[in-house]
Amino acid sequence: MQGTDTTTEPELACPIAPVVDIVFSRWTTPILWSLHAHGRQRFVELERRIARITPKVLTQRLRQLERDGLVVRTYHPEVPPRVEYEISELGRSLAPLFAHLADWSADHLGEVEKARQTYDEA
Repeated sequence: MQGTDTTTEPELACPIAPVVDIVFSRWTTPILWSLHAHGRQRFVELERRIARITPKVLTQRLRQLERDGLVVRTYHPEVPPRVEYEISELGRSLAPLFAHLADWSADHLGEVEKARQTYDEA
């Protein structure tokens, strides 16, 4: 097939790819989940709630989430200064999606584990 371009941009092959890139990175989902479940939090509170995340990665992810409009950062010019993070309205709009995924997880992760065991045994 000379002259035919068979490459497809990921966004065209799967229209939800940009959303998956934004929302479902390794640390983004736990950050959003924590802010949704526990409300406004300081950096150290998030760090404690999300096991094994490094301060550097938490800082990077929070900045990206703020840039994407999913998290709001509030600086309080006190002594000492205080910074709080909360999920934005745009971030809250993901709650139904997370609820569906939590339901799917409860209903099907057992099946996934069985399939993995069967595969690994073969």
